[in-house]
Amino acid sequence: MKYTQEHEWVRLEGDEVVVGITDYAAQQLGDVVYIELPEVGSAVSKGDEIVVIESVKVASDITAPLEGAITAINETLEGAPDMVNKDPHGAGWFFKMTLKNPSDFEALMDEETYRVSLIK
Repeated sequence: MKYTQEHEWVRLEGDEVVVGITDYAAQQLGDVVYIELPEVGSAVSKGDEIVVIESVKVASDITAPLEGAITAINETLEGAPDMVNKDPHGAGWFFKMTLKNPSDFEALMDEETYRVSLIK
């Protein structure tokens, strides 16, 4: 699993990556009440705003951590957005994507680097 400065996690699964937010991000958001996910088949560039999350505290956009195409979304979240709070690193994932440049995955932060960045 790799991480971004925006508190997203990215897990490699075969030819795809699965993307979600970290436990830290889920705690900062508070209780998630609504999620708008991207469309399957969408091409995205790194930094594109592709997920909208609304919580009792704030509305926030999640950006694409890498460039590629959306291959699947977690439809469960549409009826149970609180899954992001309950299991952010598991059942609370947002989408899967194929990468335009698979080597870009390696440029993301490892867990130790991510944890250190939280302390700053």
